[in-house]
Amino acid sequence: MTLTELRDDAVFAAFPEVLIDRDNIAHYRGLLSGQLLINRCDACGYWIYPHRPLCPQCLSWEVRPSQISGNGTIFMFTLIHQERDRAGRLPEPIVAAAVELTEQSGLRYLARIVNCPARQVTLEMPVQLTWVEREGRKLPAFEPRRTGEA
Repeated sequence: MTLTELRDDAVFAAFPEVLIDRDNIAHYRGLLSGQLLINRCDACGYWIYPHRPLCPQCLSWEVRPSQISGNGTIFMFTLIHQERDRAGRLPEPIVAAAVELTEQSGLRYLARIVNCPARQVTLEMPVQLTWVEREGRKLPAFEPRRTGEA
């Protein structure tokens, strides 16, 4: 299904636990289509995350969702040893990280780090976007960048 075919009610139904509004609905519509979209100012090119309707750099209202490259480095991370269900112990910790995206200094996206043992995750590790399935939905995650990729 393409972005334009996804109706608002389908986005709300897919993310019932998320507060979706007009500033971030395109982001969640993109997730359903396998695209990581972040708002960008058409006037000055500044990337805006968390999503807002007004550019904090130039105060332009010319903001629209744009796809990112998916490349970045780990800015900070933590290990999660237990799910919300106290009885549900994890076989290995979940690595949750703030990934600084290459598009702009300070532009960070929170996601899981996958396809890498927790003990090998380091600060400033180059990573790339990948997708994981959870509860029937594709969600963005990051994995170590393969050698030779920009």
